[in-house]
Amino acid sequence: MAIPRPKAVAAILLSSAMAAALSACFAQGTAPSASSTDSRIKVAMLQPPRSGLTPLSDDAFKLSRWKTAETLVVLDALGDAQPSLSTAWTQLDGRNWRFELRAGVKFHDGTLLTAEQVAASLTAAANAKPKPRILDGVQLSVRTDGGNAVVVTTQTDDPLVPQRLSSPQLSILAASAYKPGGVVSPINAGTGPYVLASADGTSSATLNRFADYWGEKAASGGVDVQYVPDGTARAAALRTGTADVVEAIPVGQVAQIKADLIHEVPMPRTNTLYLNTKAGPFADPSVRAAARTSVERATIVDRVYEGRADIAEGFLGPALPWAAKERQNASYIEALKKRAEAAPANGRRIKLGTFTDRAELPEVAVQLEQQLEAAGFIVEQEVREYQHIEADALAGKFDAFILSRATVLDSGDPVAYMFSDFSCKGSFNISQFCDPEVDAALSKAAAIPAGPERRAAIAAAEALILSKDAAVPLLHERVIQGESARIRNVERDPRERALITSKTGISG
Repeated sequence: MAIPRPKAVAAILLSSAMAAALSACFAQGTAPSASSTDSRIKVAMLQPPRSGLTPLSDDAFKLSRWKTAETLVVLDALGDAQPSLSTAWTQLDGRNWRFELRAGVKFHDGTLLTAEQVAASLTAAANAKPKPRILDGVQLSVRTDGGNAVVVTTQTDDPLVPQRLSSPQLSILAASAYKPGGVVSPINAGTGPYVLASADGTSSATLNRFADYWGEKAASGGVDVQYVPDGTARAAALRTGTADVVEAIPVGQVAQIKADLIHEVPMPRTNTLYLNTKAGPFADPSVRAAARTSVERATIVDRVYEGRADIAEGFLGPALPWAAKERQNASYIEALKKRAEAAPANGRRIKLGTFTDRAELPEVAVQLEQQLEAAGFIVEQEVREYQHIEADALAGKFDAFILSRATVLDSGDPVAYMFSDFSCKGSFNISQFCDPEVDAALSKAAAIPAGPERRAAIAAAEALILSKDAAVPLLHERVIQGESARIRNVERDPRERALITSKTGISG
């Protein structure tokens, strides 16, 4: 019989101890079930709240994933707005939108959803300091229009108002949520199928079924949440059955877990090699083409991500299911044919940068260095913490820079990302890229309402940027979600807005 190695024994004991401790935490935080068959859902989440679960911060996404706070509209898989607390909307003109409200909706504190409270809730978000991220650069005001509608007004024409209102940071809460001093507490104040009954700081949260929910009643009696930043502990909780749903299983832990408990969710996040188009070797389009043709994406995916990522064909990946189809259009294919021919690298020296905060990126840099040197470049690597390297990257002090970038922001639309990274006045233009044709394509896309025509314009802009070789998309990341054998109907949402829904429950 093989004798376990000391390190393996230590790892097993550590995982067991973590699972036991987590099990005890869940047991302490669990409210009694309504009956012996009314089981509760246990969730292990990656990050604890950073701002006391206020919906005006990124903590709003937790409220959305627990289905306790809701917005006027939600997004479908294509990013189009669908009814939620609003049943219909009309664009009155370029700056004004009218939203009809769902009748008979109750907040968790028993008060009714009214136009006055919707206006007050959105106004509080618009006036918050700092503003919710979705409202950066947006001046928004809200007024009631009759007893069951509101009108949302923006300072400039904005075809994405419904998409903006889908952001969890613009959740509608009861008047009781808004405290003196600008504090917003979501406890007992949402409209979803689960009531946030209590929140224990950065340790846990407890939610119970809301009997008066306007939609489909929750299948489970409640949800018990623990925050578990340690990846090994989260994996152990899934492996031992301590948790029913587990966020972000580390790749290195997957081999220790039954395959049917693991689900990979494509993320709207792309690892990209940005090339300095303004100065240095990559100011020459043919040298940029040489870098592009030297990149072996499949090798990076296999060696760094153990196959748990998607090879990038463009900036927009599988998390946007429409993108691949748009790339089949003849106009897209013709745009890529205009790329410059690759020139020999001829020993050109390049400075390649990335950061340590995302553990995989230094490994990606190693792979890219080998590939670029095989093509004839001489590569100098520089790797630092992100806070110490961002300013240099934005100032163009690298010839090439590897970045993991979210391509879809809170509106569910990638135009803002493209403007930021590839327009002449882009605030995050690491490639130092400026092309009037690209700016015109992005402006055209930005002016079109959400829908097929806008998606086609976005794809056209992507093809144009790729044709200039301003950046080389490498891969699209996935998040690994764990689900126990007894749980059913858990959401696998690329936007990380949904997780537990009314349909989520315990089998048997």
